[in-house]
Amino acid sequence: KALADKHATLGLDAEPAYLLERNNKDFVRAGARLSTPDKTRLKAFNAEIATLQTTFTQNVLKEINASALIVDTRAELAGLNDAAIDAAAAEANKRALKGKFVIALGNTTGQAPLAVLTNRAVRERLMAASQARGSHGGVFDNRAVVLRLAKLRAERASLLGYPNYAAYSLADQTAKTTTAVNSLLAELAKPAVSNARKEAGDIQQVIDAEQGGFQVGAADWDYYSDKVRAARYNFDANQLKPYFELNSVLTNGVFFAAGKLYGLSFKERFDLPVYDPDVRVFDVFDADGKQLAIFMADMYARSNKQGGAWMNEYVSQSALMGTHSVVANHLNIPKPPVGEPTLLTYDEVKTAFHEFGHALHGMFSNVKYPRFSGTSVPRDFVEYPSQVNEMWAVWPEVLANYAKHYQTGAPMPKELLDKVLAAKKFNQGFMTTEYLAAALLDQRWHQLAPAQVPANVPAFEAAALKEAGVDFAPVPPRYRTTYFSHSFSGGYSAGYYAYLWSEKLDADTVEWFKENGGLLRKNGDYFRQMLLSRGGTMDAMQMFRNFRGRDPIIAPLLERRGLSGN
Repeated sequence: KALADKHATLGLDAEPAYLLERNNKDFVRAGARLSTPDKTRLKAFNAEIATLQTTFTQNVLKEINASALIVDTRAELAGLNDAAIDAAAAEANKRALKGKFVIALGNTTGQAPLAVLTNRAVRERLMAASQARGSHGGVFDNRAVVLRLAKLRAERASLLGYPNYAAYSLADQTAKTTTAVNSLLAELAKPAVSNARKEAGDIQQVIDAEQGGFQVGAADWDYYSDKVRAARYNFDANQLKPYFELNSVLTNGVFFAAGKLYGLSFKERFDLPVYDPDVRVFDVFDADGKQLAIFMADMYARSNKQGGAWMNEYVSQSALMGTHSVVANHLNIPKPPVGEPTLLTYDEVKTAFHEFGHALHGMFSNVKYPRFSGTSVPRDFVEYPSQVNEMWAVWPEVLANYAKHYQTGAPMPKELLDKVLAAKKFNQGFMTTEYLAAALLDQRWHQLAPAQVPANVPAFEAAALKEAGVDFAPVPPRYRTTYFSHSFSGGYSAGYYAYLWSEKLDADTVEWFKENGGLLRKNGDYFRQMLLSRGGTMDAMQMFRNFRGRDPIIAPLLERRGLSGN
C-alpha cells in the first residue's frame, strides 16, 4: 500500500508500474484494507462459500447418476446403435435392474441420445429428467444451495465495496462492468432468438411432412434438426478425413501458417526425454534464426490422460528470470492401429490450430515479470488469440498446402469444403440462444444485491429469461440454474459470458486480417507486436484498441454465426 500510494514518484517504467498496480489491486480485492471485524466476516463468507460450492458440485454429480433414465424395452431405444444399447443394458445390470436399460445423463440440458432416439415419448422423458435435475426435491436438490450462495456472494461483494458479485468479478476482467456484459448479451439476444424461431419453422415443416401431429419441443430439436441438416447439405463429414492426415495438418498446416505469418521455423529434435513415446519435440526459431522456444506436440489420447484439448506452459518466458517458453499442445486424437494413418475430423483440425494459437501466445511473450507472461491475461481475453488462429485452417493458401489425400496426394475438392463451411452456420440460432440463456442466468443471479436474492429459483429463472427475451421453450438454456456448475461451483461464476466476449474480439480481428491482405508477414508481425508479445503487461481492452484502432464491433460476430440478417 505504501508503494502504491506513492507510485507516481517512483519513476517506474510501464511494466513494473503495472505490476505494482496489479499486486496492490489483488490485495485490496482479497480484503487487505478491511477492518479487523470485517476481515473476520470475510473469512467466514469465504469458508461458507467454499463449502457450498463443494456441496453444489457433489449434488450435481450425484443427481446425474440418480436421474438417469430407466427404459423398459429395447424397442424404445430405436435409433441408438447396438453399442449404445448394450451400454445401457450394462448400466442397468450394475444397478440391479436386469432386463431394463439405463441412459446416463450428460452435463448439459441437451442430451446426446436426443439426436437419434426415434421414440418421442422416450425423448420427452429424457429431456424432462435432464431439466429437472437439482430442483425436484430429494437429497440432491440444489435450490437452497443456490439461494444461499447467491446471498453470500452478494454480501461478500458488498463488504469489499461493490454493488453485487458480478461487479466485483468483472472489475478484474476485460469487460470491466456489468453494463458492458449486459450490452453484449442484449446485442445478441434478439437476432439469436429470431434465427432460432426460423430454425424451429424449418423443423416444423419436417414434422408436418411426416404427419407427426405435434409442435416442435425441446426434446425434438436435435432429432429433427439433423434431418434438416442432412437434406440441406447432403454430405458425410467422414469424406473429409482422408485429406486431414495428422502430420500434414501439423507441419504443412499449423507450422506452415506460422512460418508465413510470423517467419517461424521448426526443427524436430529427438534427444530430449519425453513422458510418452508419441510426444514430439520441436525447437522453434524466429525469423532471425535465434531460438524462440521449445514446442511439444502431445496429440494422441491415452487411458491415463484427461480428456479435451489444452495448452500447457511448462516454462514461462521472463526477462527477469532469463527464461524462454517451453509450451505444449495436448489433444486427444484416437491413435490408429500400427501402420495406419492418423486421419482427423474437421473439428480436430480446427482444434489443432486453436491450441497452437495459445502456444503462439506463450512463445511470443516478451515480458519482464513471470506474472505477465504469455497467456497470463483475463479469463475473457485468453481464448481470443487462439480463436483468431483458427482462421488459417481454411485459408486457401494454407489449406492447399496440407489438405491432400493421404494416399493419392490429390487436393481436397473445393465443393466439399464449401459444404462444410456453409453447414457451420446451420443451427446457430439454437446454439447462440441456448448459450445466451445460460450466460444471462449467470449474470442475473450475480447482479443481485444481498436484499434482492429471491425465494424461488424456478420463478426467478423464468422471469429473467422472459425479461431478456430468450424464453423460447424449444430452446432451453444450455444449463439451468440448479445444475449450472460453471456458475455455482466456482470457476466461471459471473463469467460464462467470456466465450462470446472473446469471440467478438476474434471475429473483428479476422475481419482486420481479411481487410489487410490475410496471410502476410507484415500482418503477423503487427499482431505479434501489438498483442501476442505483450502478455498481461497492460489493460487487455486497451491492447485491443491499440491493435484495431477502435473498440470491437458486433457485426463480424453476427455475420459469422449467420445472424446478421436478423
